[in-house]
Amino acid sequence: MIVYSIKHREMNNYPSVTKHMATNLVTFTPDTNIRDAVDMMLKKKISGAPVLDKDNELVGMLSEVDCLRILLNGLYNEEPAQMDKVKYYMSQAIKTIKEDKTILDAAYEFIHSGYKRLPVVDLEGNLIGQISRVDILRAIQKMKPQIKHVPDSWKGREPILPEHKKSRYNENA
Repeated sequence: MIVYSIKHREMNNYPSVTKHMATNLVTFTPDTNIRDAVDMMLKKKISGAPVLDKDNELVGMLSEVDCLRILLNGLYNEEPAQMDKVKYYMSQAIKTIKEDKTILDAAYEFIHSGYKRLPVVDLEGNLIGQISRVDILRAIQKMKPQIKHVPDSWKGREPILPEHKKSRYNENA
């Protein structure tokens, strides 16, 4: 499967992840209060964010699922009170994608990893953005097929899209 992916990428010029990634990111530190982090995620309508240390190095990711552990760990029942920082809830197993990768590479990672977002890092490993599944879907929506395949059995009698199905996004419109 990987060999197919690499060969397929070489045949087509897929856009870089840097073209579709978010760059104005909400980030947290390990010492951010977890309630403040949840408030910010709700306010900004995001489902997760990178966690950076004092040297701006990526040390974790905080997601909605991570935040649900607040309830299970008893913070809302005031026990244990000392577990009120992002560092106690963030995921430290971080999957990143390099800036030189394409949206095809990102789609492959999303399909095989289960992650919803990937931090994008430069070749030195510094965080430069984040790409999500939704970003890939938006990129796909902008892409046009390079080859229009019409089965041999349809030659000369290609189906016409009914008026009620036409839109500005299909060529029969």
